Amino acid sequence: MGRPFVEWFEGRYNSCAGYSCKMCRCNLASSSELVSRQFHSKHGRAYLFNQAVNLQTGPREERMMTTGLHVVCDVYCSKCMWPVGWKYELAYEKSQKYKEGKVILERACVVDVSEDGEDGEGGETESDDY
Repeated sequence: MGRPFVEWFEGRYNSCAGYSCKMCRCNLASSSELVSRQFHSKHGRAYLFNQAVNLQTGPREERMMTTGLHVVCDVYCSKCMWPVGWKYELAYEKSQKYKEGKVILERACVVDVSEDGEDGEGGETESDDY
């Protein structure tokens, strides 16, 4: 198998705000890629990102969510293989097309790393999907 390649945010780990895997603290998404905190998953709050790094994807599957039928694939931290969310591959509803290619990270599976390196909370909660 080999050693996984891990992509870091600009600068060092603690010098950039973002979201990391809760299990191994591997960088997953930069705060600058955050689109919305108003998503909900089976484990609670979830965040929508334009893009994320250090992810492995599972098989594509159709999944019925509260906003309609989507083709998604589950995503896992590439360092420890912890399940962290899913990626939208295809949205059938015209109003949901903006989600295509974007990634959902579940709040229960990630850690919010603030500018000063401390784990942080924050954000509003509204149910939107899954």
